[in-house]
Formats: sequence, structure tokens, C-alpha cells
Amino acid sequence: MSKEINIKLKVWRQAGPRAKGQFETYELNNVSTEASFLEMLDILNEKLISERREPIYFDHDCREGICGMCSLYINGHPHGPDTEITTCQLHMRKFHDGQTITIEPWRSAGFPVIKDLTVDRRAYDKIIQAGGFVSVSTGGVPDGNAIPIPKKDADEAMDAAACIGCGACAAACKNGSAMLFVAAKVSQLALLPQGKIERKNRAKAMLAKMDELGFGNCTNTGACASECPKSVSITHIARLNREYLVAKLAD
Repeated sequence: MSKEINIKLKVWRQAGPRAKGQFETYELNNVSTEASFLEMLDILNEKLISERREPIYFDHDCREGICGMCSLYINGHPHGPDTEITTCQLHMRKFHDGQTITIEPWRSAGFPVIKDLTVDRRAYDKIIQAGGFVSVSTGGVPDGNAIPIPKKDADEAMDAAACIGCGACAAACKNGSAMLFVAAKVSQLALLPQGKIERKNRAKAMLAKMDELGFGNCTNTGACASECPKSVSITHIARLNREYLVAKLAD
């Protein structure tokens, strides 16, 4: 049943990448519990604009849990206090009347703040460009569908392919590591015949790019997998390590 709540928001405001940021507090009344978290931010921005104040910058696109752009750190959790969802799938019924909600951008050296809650997300694109693809000719879709693949491998590849590159793994990691993201992309291709041709260089190139872009090392705490909105398994990191070790031994 829909009801309305009054909330207090502590939002990170930062004018630019080199500016000093700070939290600003806003109060919002009569928020429907059926509203999504991003709809609530829309309402707040409409209020700020009506008061001739600068709206809060935040990323979003599909609002369907597919694109991974709605990267917000909410009350100490990437994507908020719910499991297996992105921020756009979070609803205000997860909060109670009078609650204070703290909203921050991703906190990782690999995701520098552009403005307010918006971060530079190009680092993941650069990691993919380093080796997260198949460049050899493997035929068309019918050819791919004709290749027999064990169900166990297909299921694991699909689990890895579920990664949407939102960055929650790096945001959750105390070292700001992107290992789960890299592992998902490497594992997805390592399990399929089309990806095995370039496997010797893929793990090395993608991990080298991850280090270059300022992401930290894996902490082995599992925070990445527990906060992943698509429940990508941490076992893919073990496969990434094996792929990397085999490639280095081959060298």
C-alpha cells in the first residue's frame, strides 16, 4: 500500500574534478514510497530548480537495471540497501519516515568525480578495449549457435556475461579493485570456443590496463560479489587468476 514519508538527504556536492566537495543537506516531504530512488532525486531537483538553486548532477539512462549508469553509493552500499538491484530499481519503500539518507558518488581512484554524483566511467571502457573482445573471424550467429558447448560452461559464461559494468564492485572494495569486472569479461570469453584464440594476451592486457588506470588489488573479502546487482560470482576471479598465470608461464 502506497504511503508518503518525509526524509532528509545528505548529498555529496562537488563543483568539478579539482574542486573540494562537501555534503549538503536537503529535506523532502511527502515522498511516495512507490517512487523509485531516481524519481525521488528528480523531485528534489525540481524543487531546487523552482528555488533557483543548482540541481544535483547524477547519471542515469535506461532506468531498467540494464545500462549500469545509475551508480550511487547510498547509506554505505553501492546501489543502496537492497540486493541484486541497481539504483534505478531501488524504491523509497526501503526507507522509513524521518530517515536520513546519505548519497555519494563511487569512491575509487579509477572513477574520478566529474561533478556531484557523476563520475568518469571511461576506465571500464578502456579495460574492455585492452582485450575484452574477439577480433578474429568466427563466423556469423548461425555458426556460433552450431558449436556444441557443455551446459556447465554455457551457464558459467552467462553468469559472467550478466555483468553490466556498473562499477559497484570497485566501489564496494576497500582497495577500489575492479577485479570482479575484469574477471567477468575474461571469464565469459575464456569459457567459449570463440574466445580461446586470444586468451593468452587477454588477461595480461586487461589486468595491466586496470593497474594503469589506478584500480587497487583484490582484497579477497568478497565485498564485490555481495554488492554486485547481477550476482556475478567471485569464482570468476579465480578463473581470471588461472588465465593470467597460464599466460605468464607461456611467456
